[in-house]
Amino acid sequence: MAGSVGELGEFGLIAEITAGLPSAANVVVGPGDDCAVFAPQGPVAVSTDTMVEGRHWRPNWSSAQDVGRKAVAAAAADLEAEGARGIGVVISLALPASTPVEWVREFSAGVRAECAKAGLVLLGGDTVEAPQIVITATVFGDLADRAPVTRAGAGAGDVVAICGRLGWAEAGLAVLNRGFRSPAAVVNAHRVPEPPYGQGIVAAEAGATAMVDVSDGLLADLGHIAAASEVVIDLDPAAFDIAEPQTAVAAALGGKDPLAFVLAGGEDHALAACFAPGDVPAGWMVVGVVRPVEGPASAPAVLVGGQQWEHAVGWSHF
Repeated sequence: MAGSVGELGEFGLIAEITAGLPSAANVVVGPGDDCAVFAPQGPVAVSTDTMVEGRHWRPNWSSAQDVGRKAVAAAAADLEAEGARGIGVVISLALPASTPVEWVREFSAGVRAECAKAGLVLLGGDTVEAPQIVITATVFGDLADRAPVTRAGAGAGDVVAICGRLGWAEAGLAVLNRGFRSPAAVVNAHRVPEPPYGQGIVAAEAGATAMVDVSDGLLADLGHIAAASEVVIDLDPAAFDIAEPQTAVAAALGGKDPLAFVLAGGEDHALAACFAPGDVPAGWMVVGVVRPVEGPASAPAVLVGGQQWEHAVGWSHF
């Protein structure tokens, strides 16, 4: 039995990843052909997300199964933010030939587990040798008869609401960077995000005017809605729930404000959306309001309690 990817070979590796994959009624051609083919009911939403070993995860922090789940979840959350129902995912996997086959098996198990949660089918992908592991997941979603919920529809008088966890992954990253593994709840949140699957469609059907996946931090990602909609978003700092593990980590960091985890922490993949005040669906928490841009010197912005946030607003990739 092959012990490494190099010994297994390209087609053996593909066979490992695709063996016994489930399909779906709207998938016409699955893995093994030149293309996958699916038959959507309406317009197709597409998004791509790339993860790099050492940048988005570390082997001593995350298992291969964690990495597989995270790769799918990070991409699938974008479909939620558009109000689309997931169809499938294709994954490009670049990795060293010395990678143990067992790592690939565990990675594949993670991909399958998260696909099942997200309502996706693994449609295929690509494999290639590389000096380090790089994973690109491209997801496809079906909008059926719904219009896409973009970042550009928020209007003055709307409220801002969130669904899902905020700041848990950031607190977990802070713990891991200090060489610890607890509180386990936040460490696990960094390893595997938990997008609120299904809530993107719930928000779209409730009349969401704008929506975004919180991948880089709430302030940073709401900034995209503010800019695209040409509005000011004002968040109420008292509206946020600060979980006990976040408070504990903040205290261990010398009295850091735990609100900073919530406002600037990324990789939880919660959803943030704008609604008319009476349209907020159950399970969503109102945390702010949308106001017009006023005055010649004003510009779209995200405020906290009517003021500019003076600290980091989120993750920057460059």
